[in-house]
Amino acid sequence: MTTRIFLLIVAFLFLSCKKSEAFSEGMSIQAIKLPAKADQVKFVKPEVANAEETSYEANESDKKIPVEQKIIKTGSVRFETNDLEKTYQQIILAAKKYKSSLQNDSEGKEYGSIYKRMTVRVPSQNFDLFLNEISQGVTFFDTKEVAAEDVTEQYIDIEARLNAKKRLENRYLELLKKATKVIEILEIEKQLSAIREEIEAKQGQLLYLQNQISMSTITIEFYKTVAENEGATISYGSKIWNGIVSGFNSFSDFLINLISAWPFLILLVAVIYWIKKWLKRRAQNKKNS
Repeated sequence: MTTRIFLLIVAFLFLSCKKSEAFSEGMSIQAIKLPAKADQVKFVKPEVANAEETSYEANESDKKIPVEQKIIKTGSVRFETNDLEKTYQQIILAAKKYKSSLQNDSEGKEYGSIYKRMTVRVPSQNFDLFLNEISQGVTFFDTKEVAAEDVTEQYIDIEARLNAKKRLENRYLELLKKATKVIEILEIEKQLSAIREEIEAKQGQLLYLQNQISMSTITIEFYKTVAENEGATISYGSKIWNGIVSGFNSFSDFLINLISAWPFLILLVAVIYWIKKWLKRRAQNKKNS
């Protein structure tokens, strides 16, 4: 009995040792890390893809800080005046006074009135002053509209994205300095080219907004009521002279067209001559018969 128990204990210990060795070998194999072969190493795109998003998200917190509002002001007025030229000169003087620029200037005649239309770009800080000055002496406005568009959020958004793109560009430039392989250099330069295009686009959008914010636009139209047969007319002397010139031009065109058609005229003369000769010969034959 004692011998059997002893044999069972020995067998149990033997099996336990085998399992322990197998487990140890497995652990040793898993712990070994084989180095990658040189020909299996490939260029991996630099880990900066999320740099823009990270920078942009970081700048999102800046929006919570109180910032100066970015407002685009526009205005439009239309009124009647008794003296077009006087009103026009008053607006020009006001534009010079408030350092404004005349962007568009036109005039014309409508049914029962003649008018002038002007578009003026005014520094935003002088918008109200300029509008008040050109409104002096106007008893009634047909239309008067003033609009203020808040583009603060749009401005900050574009500015934040632009700054993020510039940071991303700097990171790629640092990687370009460290790159040694041709494939790495080409890949980084490709990414830089795309980023710079986006930077230029954002800069253009930002400059446009800055221009619209700093310079407000006012459209001014003023008119004078006139009788139906008044307004922008031409003197009779001018009409007579225009008629003479028009007749001379028409005669010149006729001569030019006549000269251009000389081959057809020669052919027509030849046909008429042949027909007359044929008719004359036919008449003589009838008489002889």
